Amino acid sequence: MKNLILTTAALALTAGMAMADGHSVVRMGTEGAYAPWNFINDAGEVDGFERELGDELCARAELTCEWVTNEWDSIIPNLVSGNYDTIIAGMSVTDERDEVIDFTMAYTPADPTSFVALSMDVDPAAGVIAAQTGTIQAAYIADQGWTLVEFATPEETLAAVRGGEADAVFADKSFLAAALEGQDELMMLEQEVSLGAGVGMGIRESDNELRDTFNAAIQSMKDDGSLNALITKWEVASTFE
Repeated sequence: MKNLILTTAALALTAGMAMADGHSVVRMGTEGAYAPWNFINDAGEVDGFERELGDELCARAELTCEWVTNEWDSIIPNLVSGNYDTIIAGMSVTDERDEVIDFTMAYTPADPTSFVALSMDVDPAAGVIAAQTGTIQAAYIADQGWTLVEFATPEETLAAVRGGEADAVFADKSFLAAALEGQDELMMLEQEVSLGAGVGMGIRESDNELRDTFNAAIQSMKDDGSLNALITKWEVASTFE
C-alpha cells in the first residue's frame, strides 16, 4: 500500500517537471556548507546526511534527484523564484518561514543549539555572539537583547571567535560538534537551547503534490526505522521516539 501511495503521488508530478530515465526530476537545493548535514566532499559533490536522505526519499518516490547548491542567505528566495524545487538544508520549521514557503513533515526532531568559545568562562549574555545570518539562532540572540554579529557562512562564525571578533558561536550542536573534531582550541559550553519545531524540506506553497509525495516517503522511512538509523549514523539530532 505504501508503494502504491508513493507511486500515485509521484505520477501526479510528471506533467509539470522534467523527465530523466522515465522519472520526474526534482532539483534539491542545499547549502553544501553545514557538515554533517550537507557539505561538499573531496570529489566536489554534495555529501552528508541530507544527501543520503534526499537520494533515498527520491528513490522511494520514484523521482530523480538533481542537487543544487545555494548560499544560505538567499536560499528561500531562490526556491520561490524556481531555481530549484526543494530546500533540504538543515532548515528548521518556523512560523516566519512558513508564511513564505511550505514545509514537509519534519525529517529530524529539533537539534539542540549550543555555544562554542575559546574559554568555558564565556557568558553568552555578556559577550558578543556570532551566528549565521537568517538562522533561528541569530533571531534568538537578537530576541534576548544580547550582542549579535552575523556572518554569511557558518565557517565565518567560527573564524570570528578564533580571530577575536566574537566571544562565542551559537549554532546547531551537531554542526559545532563536527567542527570541534581534531582541534583543541575551541570548546563547547554547557548551556543548550531548544529552538524550532524540527527540520523539514522547504517546498513552494503551490507545490502541494510534491510536498505530499515527500511526506509519504518520509513517513515510510519513519515507519521502517531507516530514518532513525540515518540520523544515528550522521549524528545530526536525536532520533524519533
